[in-house]
Amino acid sequence: MTEQHVINPLSTGVDYSTLAARFRPIFQRIADGAVEREQSRTLPHEPIQWLKEAGFGAVRVPVEYGGGGASLPQLFELLIELAEADSNVPQALRGHFAFAEDRLNAPPSSGRDLWFKRFVDGDIVGCAWTEIGDVAIGDVVTQVSPDGDGWKLNGEKFYSTGSIFADWIDVYAQRSDTGGDVIAATRARQPGVVHSDDWDGFGQRTTGSGTSRFTDAVVDAENVIDFASRFKYQTAFYQLVLLASLAGIGRAALRDVAHQVRSRKRIYSHGNAAHVSQDAQVQQVVGEVAALVYAAEASALRATLPAQRAYLARFGGDDAAERIANVAAEIESATAQVVVSGLIQRATSELFNALGASDVRQGKALDRHWRNARTVSSHNPVIYKARIVGDWVVNGVEPPFVWQIGNGRG
Repeated sequence: MTEQHVINPLSTGVDYSTLAARFRPIFQRIADGAVEREQSRTLPHEPIQWLKEAGFGAVRVPVEYGGGGASLPQLFELLIELAEADSNVPQALRGHFAFAEDRLNAPPSSGRDLWFKRFVDGDIVGCAWTEIGDVAIGDVVTQVSPDGDGWKLNGEKFYSTGSIFADWIDVYAQRSDTGGDVIAATRARQPGVVHSDDWDGFGQRTTGSGTSRFTDAVVDAENVIDFASRFKYQTAFYQLVLLASLAGIGRAALRDVAHQVRSRKRIYSHGNAAHVSQDAQVQQVVGEVAALVYAAEASALRATLPAQRAYLARFGGDDAAERIANVAAEIESATAQVVVSGLIQRATSELFNALGASDVRQGKALDRHWRNARTVSSHNPVIYKARIVGDWVVNGVEPPFVWQIGNGRG
């Protein structure tokens, strides 16, 4: 073992079958309760606790530190399986895995190793970046201010996905003393932090994506991190989690339509067979849904490969190669986004052509697949990603690695 590996072992992948086998029984338990949680709008506190206890939050931590050692393609393949069980859960963990990825990209240090230990011990990180209301694009109202040996955090965030389940929150803020943009990692369970489950979207309803308010929340000095040091393929990473969620939604929709067709007894007089499962036209619909889901999953998984190359390039000592890898990660995740969003929305709508009027009843909750897919697809607008990809292909213009949302200044 070289000195570099002793100091900074990397997560390059393990046997996927062995890795996935650890979590598949939990995924099944999560799937068993997914419809009930959807219908009662019950947040998945218990499923996320099961995953924490099983070490799911540490699958990317190097084996040498007690983690799973998974590569990025393996992480996203796991998230697809988890999304098939309940697509709300991987999105609720999106902020955690992004923060963990940032720590994986950090230079070796005792602080980084402490975060690895926290992940292995089961700590989960939420996300609180977006501000709504009268906030101009580029502005950050949430501030972190020096306070003795530490810092105090004040502000309000919406879309704080997963924070209501978390032990820590990854907060995008501005330093009050210098105006610099930072990440403030603050403990989620303290008097200065209040979570509200006020996300009211028609899909992905149990991701915990509501409001988080910070009032003199304590932040340790070592957990105020310069945003400029954030890992460079972060936007691609966030998008890959959404792609995994979409692929998992597609798999769940295919699973459910196949089950409904197999078990359906009522037929139409103008159908083609004595049993729906033997009706050639119904089989065709299910086959087309299967093909849409297959193409979406294949695209999502292929888009993970350049992200792994970007992670490895981070420690390769070649700045030019690292930049090329980061561009590829962004372009390929955006390219996959353009097609996967449409494929899964189509699949989750077309499945009803294989069914009957009774299958739109709320008790079956089959509509959740389309609602969830449409909601996930609304993130990071596809039209802009298509333009970015086109500008790269035609003009060689590099994609933006960080972007913001807010009110126009005009």
